[in-house]
Amino acid sequence: MIRCIIIEDERLAQDVIKSHLEKAGRLTLVGVYRNAPEAKEAIEKDEVDLIFLDIQLPGMTGLNFLRTLTNPPLVVFTTSYPEYALESYEFNVIDYLLKPVSYERFSKTIDKIIDGKIFKSPAGETRPFLREHIFIRSDNKFYRIRFSDIIYIEGMKDYLKIHTGEHVIITHQTMGEMENILPPGQFIRIHKSYIISVSRIKAVFGNSVDMAGTLLPIGLNYKERMMDLITGKSS
Repeated sequence: MIRCIIIEDERLAQDVIKSHLEKAGRLTLVGVYRNAPEAKEAIEKDEVDLIFLDIQLPGMTGLNFLRTLTNPPLVVFTTSYPEYALESYEFNVIDYLLKPVSYERFSKTIDKIIDGKIFKSPAGETRPFLREHIFIRSDNKFYRIRFSDIIYIEGMKDYLKIHTGEHVIITHQTMGEMENILPPGQFIRIHKSYIISVSRIKAVFGNSVDMAGTLLPIGLNYKERMMDLITGKSS
């Protein structure tokens, strides 16, 4: 069963989500928290698969809280503020529910989680992504980038260059954060400074990979993983 928590400071909003969860009967509620720091311990112990998270919380927004987590669970945002929708999609967001949340709207989210197979099974296998794109913040704008358009990503300390067929977008993010966002199986890290799209590989030779005409180095610590991909050992 999928384990979820509610992080919400308003009692009425807590009760609404709890009631909807009880009525739906397909998720297990393991905790209700009035602020984000109270929930952090449970999340970091890997006891949570999904968070119903209010964006406006005492002392810290839900968005800033997610930025403090090394490997955040999947998230359903609940909020009265639609203007945060685009910014929220830099995270592993399933849905964005506007208050007051009706049961009809809530049940569609549950269907997306269960029937969309975001979780393959209770055994805890990899969670596949339903989204085909990501929103990347750059120059005070949010750019919608399809995963299929990304050729490779280049790391520069706390900044990334996302190379697509048409543009290079620079964003303030780390390689580790980006690895958590990208859909598993479609991308592979080949160097401390490079993540590449598997479908965009033209050729691999020696310690290099040809990405649509751009040669990138394969780091020593990543070569075994790359060879597993080539020989079909990688899942």
